[in-house]
Amino acid sequence: MRVYLGLAAKHPGAGIPETMLHRVRSAIDSAFPVPPEVIRSREWRRPGVTLFAWTNEPDDSRQPPPLVTGHDRVTGVNGYLAAPDEVNRLAGMTTLDTEAVGGCFSVFRATEDELSAATAIHRVCPVYHAETPDVHVIGSRALLVHLACGERVDWDVLALQSMVRQGYFLSDETPYLGVSALPPSSSVTVRGGARTITTTPLPTAVPVPESRRRKKELVGELADALLATVEPLRAAGEPVNLALTGGRDSRLIAAVLHAAGIPLRATTNGLDTHPDVILSGRVARALRIEHTVIPPARAEKKDAIVVEHPLARAYETLRTCEGMTSAYESVVGYLPYSARPTMSGQSGEILRAGGLLLLQSDLGEKALRRRVDVTFLRDPALFSEAANEHARELAGPWRERAPLEALDHMYVTYKVGRWHAGSRAGSLRRGDQIWPFLDNRVVRAALGLDQTWRLSEEVIYELLGVLAPSLRDIPIEGKPWRFTAGKRYYPWQRRPQVLTAPKTGGGGWNWRTSPGAELTGLMRDHVLGRLDLLTPIVNPDEVRTLFAEPILKKPNQAWHLYTVATMLGGDYPGKEPKGLPRIHIPIPS
Repeated sequence: MRVYLGLAAKHPGAGIPETMLHRVRSAIDSAFPVPPEVIRSREWRRPGVTLFAWTNEPDDSRQPPPLVTGHDRVTGVNGYLAAPDEVNRLAGMTTLDTEAVGGCFSVFRATEDELSAATAIHRVCPVYHAETPDVHVIGSRALLVHLACGERVDWDVLALQSMVRQGYFLSDETPYLGVSALPPSSSVTVRGGARTITTTPLPTAVPVPESRRRKKELVGELADALLATVEPLRAAGEPVNLALTGGRDSRLIAAVLHAAGIPLRATTNGLDTHPDVILSGRVARALRIEHTVIPPARAEKKDAIVVEHPLARAYETLRTCEGMTSAYESVVGYLPYSARPTMSGQSGEILRAGGLLLLQSDLGEKALRRRVDVTFLRDPALFSEAANEHARELAGPWRERAPLEALDHMYVTYKVGRWHAGSRAGSLRRGDQIWPFLDNRVVRAALGLDQTWRLSEEVIYELLGVLAPSLRDIPIEGKPWRFTAGKRYYPWQRRPQVLTAPKTGGGGWNWRTSPGAELTGLMRDHVLGRLDLLTPIVNPDEVRTLFAEPILKKPNQAWHLYTVATMLGGDYPGKEPKGLPRIHIPIPS
């Protein structure tokens, strides 16, 4: 994982105050969610511009290194480039433009008189910016940007209404007053003391091609973009470990690696009778790759599980995700950095028009517009009028757009660009994975395809036909391919098959959504004890009603409230809570 922070003086001839430089160096331990002893630092300083870089990578063997210096400039890449030497192209641009660069990254650059940064199309490697009366601040961690501006943490309470509502941000806001996230496909530049932000709109999708030939061409272009994403893995020196399931997305990653000639092995979690294990085994045999099945741990039958205290969970989530992901989410814990190549099918929904549209069964305009509204204004009775009015303001620009495109772009802008950007920080501490579905050029190519065509899943099905035809006829787990619904098949045609998991009693039980009385009580006391801090954005009576039952009926919402209450109550940032008891949660019979 890499962390960047740039400082640029507002006034010509002025330098960066030494007190600010010292504050930044001291703040990195709070803002970088790894043990301080594994952090390595780099600095590039000129009188009016400074660029810091920190990493927990053990050495500079991963290319490009944290800071690439030239005779008059320095460049840093957060994330990775499909072709590492493209850092020289980014360094030499007159104006930072990431459109044609492959990889999953953001870029930071400094010269003697300029500081700039840019996001890729999904901003999953984020850039944050703020300012003081004398200095512009740009960085990759929002808390670090905020602490560079001052010693105390000031919360943007109204912005946190989105966190309570959805568990992530549906805006460019952050929890920290004065700190904003740079939009997708954008650059921020400080020159002559003035800050300029330039944004390129997300691609407009073209209509579904009428000819089979044109469809094949577009699928082929997307396949080429996917193949280019895995080129850095050729230098890995060992096979890629792929988390393989019976679904669509990880299967497509296996097809990409196979077609590119990248050695891989597959791992699947589950019992031998589960469709994921059965189907991933068939995929592995078709591709002739090693396949390891990891069964769940077996133990004597018990009536409860023991979990960490919710405050410990919330603190670690806040520390890792900087207050931009709810403690409801399970964030990957810290392990020492490893260069071993691992992959999964995460974020494959982008090739299927995004998770917001995948939730829809009714694609009528009225239903789609209702989905836009519900996304921004979920459960309005729980919130104050000020919070609801703020949510309506945020929804306004999206309401004015065609709803199909709006939901597609909202998924990339917020669900990927804010939620995933926050939650993936946990895994980045362990190593920088290659993410084919988050590659800058792949996402751009996908967004250029008609939403209904991608939503039908025909695009991903045809991609399998290009990359690994033998995988198309292996059944998928869950629901059938969407484009096959109602389709007539002739006797000589093969109908795509689906395999579903057998129903088992308690198979869907999750302790976070079935918290039990003890955990409910702890969460109730925590939130209600800080209710006065939440009143600017919530309706206190509705919050009390939410916690009125012995066991929570809306646990997701309760977790979001608990997370925000932990922030506003001063439990984060600060020292990690110690000595908290573990909690027993009954397993339903």
